[in-house]
Amino acid sequence: MSLEQLIEKCKKNDTTAQSEIYKLFSRKLFSLCLKYSRNHAEAEDNLQDAFITIFEKIAQFKNTGAFEGWMKRITINTALQRYRGKGVLNIVNEGNIEDVTVEYEEDVSIDFLLNCIQELPDRYRMVFNLYALDGYSHKEIAEMLDITTGTTKSNLARARMILKEKVETYKSQMNLQSL
Repeated sequence: MSLEQLIEKCKKNDTTAQSEIYKLFSRKLFSLCLKYSRNHAEAEDNLQDAFITIFEKIAQFKNTGAFEGWMKRITINTALQRYRGKGVLNIVNEGNIEDVTVEYEEDVSIDFLLNCIQELPDRYRMVFNLYALDGYSHKEIAEMLDITTGTTKSNLARARMILKEKVETYKSQMNLQSL
């Protein structure tokens, strides 16, 4: 059965089609949830909530654009909804912070970097993921999180600074162990 047929059946609340859509996309969407969650359990909750919303709103999908992109947007919004209005996305001082660049180095594993990102404070992790990993602009992030663009820039710079410090600490520990 084609994706278009599955979508049409889901619009009619066909649970078999919903199950197929879940099987097709749950792994990708779970990976996305992990980026925006504090831990595995929270990512599972976000995935569950995202699929509930996807199936509730599937009638709104008009086959314009990619279905997977539409689902990713819902999944990100679902994960972000957990933090909106809780004050975790705002910072007290938006002072100018030097922009820090974190470059991937081959001697640091992807798993280590992903773990470091997941350990970031919520406000920094959200902005970092939206900007660095998902390619949203500061203006789009500000609108999504209901914060100023200055706050998004500040939070991104702070996230990068924390990640850079963690990578440098990790690398220096690895150098000490190799001596």
